[in-house]
Amino acid sequence: MPDSTRLSRRLALLLPLIGAACGEDAPLRAMPPLRFDYLTPLRLNVAAVDVGDAPPPSPIEAQSPEPAGMALRQMALDRLAAGGSAGRAVFVIDAAQISQSSGGLNGVLAVHLDILTTDGARVGFAEARVSRSATGRGGLRAALYDLTRQMMDDMNVEFEFELRRSLRDWLQDATMEPAPAPVEQQELPTPVAP
Repeated sequence: MPDSTRLSRRLALLLPLIGAACGEDAPLRAMPPLRFDYLTPLRLNVAAVDVGDAPPPSPIEAQSPEPAGMALRQMALDRLAAGGSAGRAVFVIDAAQISQSSGGLNGVLAVHLDILTTDGARVGFAEARVSRSATGRGGLRAALYDLTRQMMDDMNVEFEFELRRSLRDWLQDATMEPAPAPVEQQELPTPVAP
């Protein structure tokens, strides 16, 4: 075997060990995008649901496979649905921050949902906020992903609780299908006797 091939092969075998020693994530760790469409949909008695943009990630969050702001936006897209004929709901991300300190990682998520009439008057709202800390073991990318996932688990529970508490009159039964179109009256021909 030529020396260059032997060196390349050794380097390829050592790279995962070097990465692990430097605090990098193992290359085989699965970190799929966070989705929430498996949870109970929250159907609102409004004609439209507007979901605001995610704030730009901080430099530390930019290293995450799933920035917290994008996960919050995805939660709203997956869970909120319009089921009414007038008005709109506006989902706003107030905070999606993960910061690094000597003790590890600290995260805060905060959102609110406004119910607006057709004229734009606010007639209801709900807000939810969660926070968590993590040690950051297992590599930064994995720690960021795990912290975001855990905060999103908390947020889904808190957001649904607050929605059901503060906007119960605006929630529709998730199993309720839209009403069918009304049946118009139509004259039927008189049957011919045999």
